[in-house]
Amino acid sequence: MNTQDVLAAWRRVLTGSVPMLSIEITRDCPLHCPGCYAYGESHLGTGVNLRQLGDFHGDELVERTIALVRRHRPLHVSLVGGEPLLRHRELSRILPALSEMGVWTLVVTSAVIPIPAEWQNIPQVTVAVSVDGLPEHHDARRHPATYARLLQNIAGRKIKIHLTITRPMLQREGYLEEYFAFWSARPEVQAIWVSTYTPQVGEHTPEMLSLEQRQWVSGAAEGWRRRFPRVLMDARTSLALAQPPSSPKQCAFAQLSVNYSADLTTRVEPCIFGGKPDCSQCGCAVSIGLHGIQQIRVAGLIPVGAIVKASTRTGALLNRFRPALARPARWDDAPKAPADGPYAPAARG
Repeated sequence: MNTQDVLAAWRRVLTGSVPMLSIEITRDCPLHCPGCYAYGESHLGTGVNLRQLGDFHGDELVERTIALVRRHRPLHVSLVGGEPLLRHRELSRILPALSEMGVWTLVVTSAVIPIPAEWQNIPQVTVAVSVDGLPEHHDARRHPATYARLLQNIAGRKIKIHLTITRPMLQREGYLEEYFAFWSARPEVQAIWVSTYTPQVGEHTPEMLSLEQRQWVSGAAEGWRRRFPRVLMDARTSLALAQPPSSPKQCAFAQLSVNYSADLTTRVEPCIFGGKPDCSQCGCAVSIGLHGIQQIRVAGLIPVGAIVKASTRTGALLNRFRPALARPARWDDAPKAPADGPYAPAARG
């Protein structure tokens, strides 16, 4: 992020708009990955899970998606799922339209089917492929999107790789270095994003890292970047991983993004994970990345974090004067956490 990026986002927030928008473009997915937050029973907080939610196809999906983006006027849109490539025909119409609007778009996929070659020529479009470890773990977790299949489906494309580190990957010394070496050598790969598994409050599953493992990852990250320049972790993100935002209110990503599920109406709160994410164990690459840059000073003077807080207050104030249906931002119309929920303020003694 540079000064121009910060100022562009700042202008959006000051006028009551969010810089980032995330859309679960479909409820469908042929995978059944352990620990997938999108299909958790608490993800939507409505008593209905993603597979039970209504979604759209064809012209209606194209038109409704573009209308939603026009309403919010973001700088960046993430299209997730479900599996977005199941709607590749619609996306081949949506992506050029968003590009013409000047919106940067990220499609997050398992590459279970081939990535359309024509997407490579659309400006401001990035495709990220989720690869959960080496074949010994990935192929079992993400069948049928096995290594053999995804390598075939990304051939000749330009992509980014996204890794979510889970506990089994840390049981063998050198595992992650082997992973980074393999993907760094692939001609298709432009960069490697790294997350750690983010659990829900009260969750206890084999994917979760212990506190000691999180600290080890934080300490090892800068060394990975030196050895493997395509790994997008540095000193700031390492520190943010060790000291993540304490709640959604302290998370720049949660405050600067709005997230919709597959019916394009249901909001996913308080962030893309939905439910009650355990912020003390947050490992989301975007959340940690934004948290890490909050100490950067614009023009050497004002910390990014201060700009975020002041701007959201101003944007929320502006939204109070807009008709309810025209309010594009999230600060004053998002569902509130219950008073006894995990993000309720501590009682003062």
